[in-house]
Amino acid sequence: MDPRIREHAEIIADHSTGIEAGDDVVIQLPAEAEDLAVALHEICGDRGANPVYLNYSKRAERAFKRSSAEFAEPSHRRALYEETDVFVIARGGANVTEDADVDPETNAAYNRAMEEVKRERLSKTWCLTQYPTAGHAQLAGMSTEAYEDFVWDAVSLDWEAQRAFQAEMVEILNDADEVRIRSGEGTDLTLDVSGNAALNDHGEANLPGGEVFTAPVRDGVHGEVHFDLPLYRYGREIDGVRLRFEDGEVVSHAAERNEDLLAGILDTDEGSRRLGELGIGMNRQIDRFTYNMLFDEKMGDTVHMAVGSAYPDTVGEENDLNESAEHVDMIVDMSEDSVIEVDGEVVQRDGTFAFEDGF
Repeated sequence: MDPRIREHAEIIADHSTGIEAGDDVVIQLPAEAEDLAVALHEICGDRGANPVYLNYSKRAERAFKRSSAEFAEPSHRRALYEETDVFVIARGGANVTEDADVDPETNAAYNRAMEEVKRERLSKTWCLTQYPTAGHAQLAGMSTEAYEDFVWDAVSLDWEAQRAFQAEMVEILNDADEVRIRSGEGTDLTLDVSGNAALNDHGEANLPGGEVFTAPVRDGVHGEVHFDLPLYRYGREIDGVRLRFEDGEVVSHAAERNEDLLAGILDTDEGSRRLGELGIGMNRQIDRFTYNMLFDEKMGDTVHMAVGSAYPDTVGEENDLNESAEHVDMIVDMSEDSVIEVDGEVVQRDGTFAFEDGF
């Protein structure tokens, strides 16, 4: 076994989740990530934790979606989640386009059925990570070996140093009432964040981490945004997304590629037409776009926004939580002709933060 796999497992167990004696742990990984599952099981055994291994297959999930006339909440799965202390989930299947032929309406219906189950999982200690596979390497335009280096270099960052660097942005956002994002001619968006909390993602729930994120007030988003980097969703690429918001709601949308898939996401439920997250990428180790949102949204010269559900910990007691069966992140490249303003003060210009050299 590559020693970096064991190191990956140790970072998950020590830094991301704090697995300890007596913990009931669900390890949900694709078959391609079995070595990581083995390493995690060894750690659980060493510590007296109790693992359950779920082999996640996107091929099997696709078959279920395409053959079902309707979806019901899987109560047995929810029962497992209710009894679980720690979840470890990894991406890394063989075929990243496995579910490309599932229609948007089916995906939306499936997500609605899974909404409460997903909410239960997110209430526990969890970590989402990536196992480097040939399929994801191909999507990123990299050799398998180069992609392995890329993933494990990003995972094994000095997370305490990253936390300290990002803490400066957390402090700025926690005192903020309004954030304005301007980029090129297509993005000028104002977000009310008053009363909401900014969180420091330093490799815990997401591994790798590397962002500071908050939620906009549900009705407090106005203006237009051009997401000029593509995203991969349900095995298909959505490119050139443009959204216009009024009173927090998407009132018009367009995409240069797979607009039908974007429309299906926005039509999932009432909450999927509102923003649940504003994230600011701050991980300088992630220096290239790979069509993998777990990495791409952390790039240092980007911001991302998610239509759909908000993380409850980011929403203040006086504000409403945006709820949805969807949470779809989309990215704006902030490296050129771009600024982030917080309460009228520029805090990032062309990707460089006010507290960095060269601002």
